[in-house]
Amino acid sequence: MNHPPYVSTVDAYVRELRAADHLLLSLAAELAAPEGTFGCTHLVRGERPRVVLSFATTSEETARRLAAKGYEVTAGAPDEVGRAVVYPGAAELTGTVTVAELRSRSAISRVVVLGAPGEPPPEQAVVTRDHVRPQWQDGALVLTLMPAVGGVLVPFEVPDPTPCCADH
Repeated sequence: MNHPPYVSTVDAYVRELRAADHLLLSLAAELAAPEGTFGCTHLVRGERPRVVLSFATTSEETARRLAAKGYEVTAGAPDEVGRAVVYPGAAELTGTVTVAELRSRSAISRVVVLGAPGEPPPEQAVVTRDHVRPQWQDGALVLTLMPAVGGVLVPFEVPDPTPCCADH
């Protein structure tokens, strides 16, 4: 699945992925992003490390509205490997679903399992933890899963990661 034709990047000077996710979801809801919108996070390294957002929509209206709200908005995506937070079908990926349901209900076009060749079987259960963040790879939205207790798969990215050095 390809991005819609209008892509813009929003730099809200966010440094943490979790805060970027929250902002992206809030903006998409507030702007009533049109059906088919993709909202992604992108890590920017260099002298000013941060997380920027990208929106791919069917019209330029979203970018205009974000700029009107005072955000720094530029045309195009910062890179080709955005981590999708908002995408068609994302809201349908809750609880436990099969690999086949995951693909048929959303814009995710491919599923991979860490350390395993090929795709898992269509009937394989996936416990979503209500946090499914696929990434763009070679123009396709790909979800990376990992094996979990009970013979199920779970998304590689956990919803509430423990901060580094939390126990120190």
